[in-house]
Amino acid sequence: MNIQDYKNILVYVEQREGIVQSVSLELLSKAKELASKSNQEVIAFLPGYQINDTHAKTCLEYGANTVYICNDELLKNYTTEPFTKVTTNLVNLIKPESMLFGATTIGRDLAPRVSARLHTGLTADCTSLDICEETQNLLMTRPAFGGNILATIICPNHRPQMTTVRPGVMTKNQEEISSSIKPIYLESNLKKDDLNIEILEIVKEKTVKKNIAEANILVSGGRGLGKKENLEILETLAGKLGGMVSGSRAIVDAGWIEQRYQVGQTGQTVRPEVYFACGISGAIQHLAGMEESEFIIAINKNPTAPIFDIADLGLVGDVNQIIPCLIDQLS
Repeated sequence: MNIQDYKNILVYVEQREGIVQSVSLELLSKAKELASKSNQEVIAFLPGYQINDTHAKTCLEYGANTVYICNDELLKNYTTEPFTKVTTNLVNLIKPESMLFGATTIGRDLAPRVSARLHTGLTADCTSLDICEETQNLLMTRPAFGGNILATIICPNHRPQMTTVRPGVMTKNQEEISSSIKPIYLESNLKKDDLNIEILEIVKEKTVKKNIAEANILVSGGRGLGKKENLEILETLAGKLGGMVSGSRAIVDAGWIEQRYQVGQTGQTVRPEVYFACGISGAIQHLAGMEESEFIIAINKNPTAPIFDIADLGLVGDVNQIIPCLIDQLS
């Protein structure tokens, strides 16, 4: 492999039922930033069914210079083999230096398959990406050893350099464009034999509450609440503020709250405008999921709790006494 033959940053743009996923827009924005440091371009790849110029325009608005689209009815619903085949074919065609996937259920299934077929490495669940000025290698940073350290990984001898990035850790930057650039439509070259799994039925989970990653205000509870029943005061506060309740891994493991509401390394990464950390000490695994919040309010009985190191406002005291007082003030 001559790594000098590889250039540009390819972003796998994930769509579901024709809707481009937010994590892909985050990756396009980050790729544009990285490309500016290395004199490269950003290429977006959108496989699916009935994908059109409107989808391509969205990719261009978030940083892509070129958009490849692959339309095929066999790509209507995600299955591993067809998506792996069309993605691998494109990589072999355009030879990108780096390739980014979202660390979603689809990205975590697809990226390892593609990397194996290309005989290159894959760094999974990254929280930070950068370019080394001296070597131009992609610096891929992810939590390691249970989140106790951050490891920066490079892939100096193989291309493309591949990574999956956790949703919510990058910032979306949309720009108005007047460009008339048209997407490049590719033949899929898929056969029915490539569809080695038949999807019989897709059942969507019905949920009333939205995803915590979409909330502007999060009231998050930890072990310091003392017992499950004390979550009620967080629900009341969140209701007063128009926010949602979330929690640390400790109360998820204790069965106080569902895993979908967990913030942290093994939960979700969030960036609300206001984040209340109520009875949360601030383990590095939790901080990894919320430290980019706009304004952090920490409430903890321990004045030396690590959460105070990143808080914009800290209150030392019993959360079960402070929160009711705050609710009274808001009534």
